[in-house]
Amino acid sequence: MILPPPRTLSSGLVAEFKEDRFVPGALQLVVDGTPQSHVNLRNPADLFFEYVRRIGFVIDLFRDPGAPISALHLGGGAFTLPRYVEATRPGSRQQVVELEGALVDLVREAAPLPKRASIRVRRGDARDVLGRLPDGMRGAMDIVVVDVFAGSRTPAHVSSVEFYELIRPLLAPGGVVVANVTDGSGQRFTRSQAATLGALFPAVAAIAEPQVLKGRRFGNVVLLASGEADATGRAGSAGDLDWLPRLLASGPHPARMLAGRELDEWLRGAKPVTDADATPSPEPPAEVFGRG
Repeated sequence: MILPPPRTLSSGLVAEFKEDRFVPGALQLVVDGTPQSHVNLRNPADLFFEYVRRIGFVIDLFRDPGAPISALHLGGGAFTLPRYVEATRPGSRQQVVELEGALVDLVREAAPLPKRASIRVRRGDARDVLGRLPDGMRGAMDIVVVDVFAGSRTPAHVSSVEFYELIRPLLAPGGVVVANVTDGSGQRFTRSQAATLGALFPAVAAIAEPQVLKGRRFGNVVLLASGEADATGRAGSAGDLDWLPRLLASGPHPARMLAGRELDEWLRGAKPVTDADATPSPEPPAEVFGRG
């Protein structure tokens, strides 16, 4: 397979595709030395990274199996999850927001999207684009996936209450927000993100490998949020998340889920983040990606 040369993004980071030596037809997107995405072109339903598989299982379970959905992906990467949605829920309508136009061009050259897929790409900063989406998207999104990274960190401006307030009106009844968060010792950033979602949504859960949730090692935590707002705009009735036990059982294992009282205990002392005090997610230790 002949891959395009690396591209320098507007941020100054370098993005490139590398072949997976162990999975024929699979590619890995690496940005500034950090693995960002893995995509199996021969089988888009094959998800590699643990946290992506967890999000894939959310996509499988939260609506009737195989039924088309409307999805908004904030952060494009190699478009792994939009490809997964198209493969498992054909006929879905999807939109992807990606800041780096050079990255979009690189992906389209190295790993073109299926021609039949209804996937629209909007170039720009996730928060800026959220503020100017068409009115027809309000109340229409079954799922919004938040996976925004600048290199290996989530920028501060896409971690606040004000940011998630732009997402909430887009959700259809029973719609779900799924956020990928990375953190390490103490899980301070992740806990603040869960508290932020809890300020806006009545149903929130966190799922990850147990040692990550305990803050004993750096890793990904998948946060879920759902529920209707009441007439005042505040969190009202809880969303229908009765599929959460099946999500936990789906793996990858080992896995632990925090919801209800367990989540409240885990969040003790954590406060919602606002624009005034938001910070980027912590830098991962060098050894996480084999750079140590």
